[in-house]
Amino acid sequence: MREVTFLEAIRLAIWEEMERDPNVFIIGEDIGRMGGAFGVTEGFLARFGPDRVVDAPISETAIVAVCVGAAAVGKRGIAEMQFIDFISYAFDQVVNVAGTYLYRSGGKVPIPIVVRGPSGGYVGGSLYHSQQFEAWFFHTPGVKVVQPAFPDDAYGLMKASIRDNNPVVFYEHKYLYRRIKGPIPEAHEDYIVKLGEARIRRYGDDITVITYGAMVHFALEAAQRLEREGISLEVIDLRTLKPLDMDTIAESLQKTSRVLIVHEAPKTGGIGAEISARISEHYFEWLDAPIMRVAAKDAFVPFAEPLEKFVLPSVDEIVFAARELAAY
Repeated sequence: MREVTFLEAIRLAIWEEMERDPNVFIIGEDIGRMGGAFGVTEGFLARFGPDRVVDAPISETAIVAVCVGAAAVGKRGIAEMQFIDFISYAFDQVVNVAGTYLYRSGGKVPIPIVVRGPSGGYVGGSLYHSQQFEAWFFHTPGVKVVQPAFPDDAYGLMKASIRDNNPVVFYEHKYLYRRIKGPIPEAHEDYIVKLGEARIRRYGDDITVITYGAMVHFALEAAQRLEREGISLEVIDLRTLKPLDMDTIAESLQKTSRVLIVHEAPKTGGIGAEISARISEHYFEWLDAPIMRVAAKDAFVPFAEPLEKFVLPSVDEIVFAARELAAY
């Protein structure tokens, strides 16, 4: 096993997939000579050359479009968004082109691309460098959505995403890049984490907490604090948001009968609302309390640290909500 940071796990996964498959290439702004804004592609240009490590102009539309066109003729492109916020410029390519291509071709032309980049707040990045809008693509047929919380999952899910024949939007929470370390398997083990499978990060009896990304770590901290009060949280790390693993959620709910959904994106229209609706439709009789959500306020992420803390969810908010739910 190798002990690596969250960022290094992503870097190694991409590197090893490019070593394994000559059809894999990466394109983005400053990814070649500079090695990427966060260093994910450091050393890639020297190893793989400019044909497979492509420095692109500042046009997210063009970056994703190149990947789509290349995928249509057998390549596997990785499109780096310097910050995932700017995927909005490539929205048409992801949603109307990549997402629909297999359907429009009568099932003949898959589009195996990964659109990846740093997301999320808690780093003072302000509104254009702190957003979480995974619900945009969660709502889109034909596109898969991934957001890991630990290095081993970042590593295994990135490999699985590159090999998948569908467009994948891969969120990498920048708050975790260098804060989180953990073991990943050696390259020769060919470690893959299957898309669409959640993982229980902590077992508990009283409340099921459903979350993903950086919020997994917040939920685990809240669970430690609440354990001293006799409240036992079971923490589900979704890992893949689409396809959504409802089986793991249902199994946990049957045990706890209480659900708290936590995500960093704004509450209104977030993935938590869809999960809540599915639980209400299919497992209502198992509930002993209303489904609760902890999420960001419906506002942009401010630059000032006190305001950022006010807008984004916190461990304290998770603890407060869990206490309310336990006492219901």
